[in-house]
Amino acid sequence: MKPYVICHAVASIDGRILTSRWRPEDASRRELFERLHAQLGVDAWLIGRISGQGYGKRDAYPDHTDQRYPRQNWFARRDASAYGVVLDPLGKIAWGRTDIGGDPIVVVLSEQVTDAHLAGLREDGISYIFAGASELDIELALDILNRELGIKRLEVNGGGLTNAAFLRAGLIDEISAVIFPVVDGTKGSASVFDSGEDEIGTAAPLRSMTLASSEVLECGAVWLRYRVQMG
Repeated sequence: MKPYVICHAVASIDGRILTSRWRPEDASRRELFERLHAQLGVDAWLIGRISGQGYGKRDAYPDHTDQRYPRQNWFARRDASAYGVVLDPLGKIAWGRTDIGGDPIVVVLSEQVTDAHLAGLREDGISYIFAGASELDIELALDILNRELGIKRLEVNGGGLTNAAFLRAGLIDEISAVIFPVVDGTKGSASVFDSGEDEIGTAAPLRSMTLASSEVLECGAVWLRYRVQMG
């Protein structure tokens, strides 16, 4: 059984999500981002490897260990009120920390990850789960997170490749989009939903989107929440 999945994104009026490119600038947005996240009432949030890389504090883990680890889920904690989940199929991120913003990190791996990387994760106190032999099965990952950690509401906030992977897999229940009165204007800049070269032309299995609520925020942004039917 999977959690209720909310894809939550903040975007410019041209659909771009790299806030450093937005103009005009506004330093107060960070506080607003945190408030909206709290209002969604989730017990886990999820990002992809590229977004997760920015949180890593070590250059790398040692490249060798004599220890051998079974490809089984391992949890440093099971009692947190919220978790930060990061997709890192090949084990590229060296963390040097146990949490992000107080939320313990859970890494989703493929079985291709090295024993040396698993040793590094355990040393840092990072929980990890396996969801696929060579490529990630994100539906399986959601099932494990629900079954093992009791996660019932999960917020996916990308980047765009991760958001699109959940959309194409038919795993999104709600899209929450905050459109800010800003412009990026850069061709090729990351957007709310992006596709890799091999996915261009593949339509998302969206059957319907129903507006559940809309709200004008104090900065002039508009918060739109849509219930999604996939299939």
